[in-house]
Amino acid sequence: MLIHFGADHIHPEWPAAVVCIGTFDGVHLGHQALIKQTVALAQSRNLPSVVLTFDRHPAEILAPNHAPPAINTLDQNLELIKTLGVSLTVILPFDKHLANCPAEQFYQTILKNTLHAEAMVIGHDFAFGHQRQGTPEWLQARIETHVLPPVTVNETRVSSSQIRQAIQSGNCELAHSLLGRPFQIKAPIVGGQQLGRTLGYPTANLARSAQLCSLPHGIYACRAHTPFGTFVAATSIGTRPTVQGTHPTIEAFLLDYPGDSLYGQVIELDFHHRLRDELKFDSLDALKAQMALDVKQTIGILNNINK
Repeated sequence: MLIHFGADHIHPEWPAAVVCIGTFDGVHLGHQALIKQTVALAQSRNLPSVVLTFDRHPAEILAPNHAPPAINTLDQNLELIKTLGVSLTVILPFDKHLANCPAEQFYQTILKNTLHAEAMVIGHDFAFGHQRQGTPEWLQARIETHVLPPVTVNETRVSSSQIRQAIQSGNCELAHSLLGRPFQIKAPIVGGQQLGRTLGYPTANLARSAQLCSLPHGIYACRAHTPFGTFVAATSIGTRPTVQGTHPTIEAFLLDYPGDSLYGQVIELDFHHRLRDELKFDSLDALKAQMALDVKQTIGILNNINK
């Protein structure tokens, strides 16, 4: 998949393309249906498929005090879009200029003159341009437009908002069902206080690069993908109240990890189940005993998922 940041340097040699447009935060099942339809339509016409998206959620410019936290980093979204067979993804910087761009100008300048759009694929509630002038009906009057209905899972409509609520409530299973995969945190490993090592449970400390949608504090059954393989991981998110911690951390104990240094390496944590709330223990021995139970429960849960 080709990736272009901005549209200024795009000079396509193709005569036409099939384009879909959206924020695609999380690339959930609804987004996947949209993109797959775009790819299939493009392939049926021997044309490239183009995903047009933005570097941030539009609400960060339009209503910064109400902007939702992102589910994924842009990097994660691009990796997921690539797996769907897209030819080209164009990432537009969403700024005040773009926010104030009339729908007609955006349509003519970006969609037609730059990308050579022959057909559009959009969601039923999508709109673009200043004051959301570019509705599905508006587009259908100008170009072949395929409008996809909402995707539902067990009578729940798939949406980024619904997924954020699931994540923020610790419902890993619901987030998984709507995303089509486990909710994942991707981040580099940094040094910590090494308390886990003294307790017999050395942990990898993840430091995220942005303020993203977060799970509530607690203990989780995870699977960790590292440069050295994939491992079952019992993961703590919280402030470590037993040792008077003050700031939130993400610490993953990787079972059967061979011991190669992970410092500076980027790993991915898949969150499968919330085990319990974060608790304050009366002693380190009590904490260590609970950690042993957490690890045992994590193994059981991940083994059941593998069946």
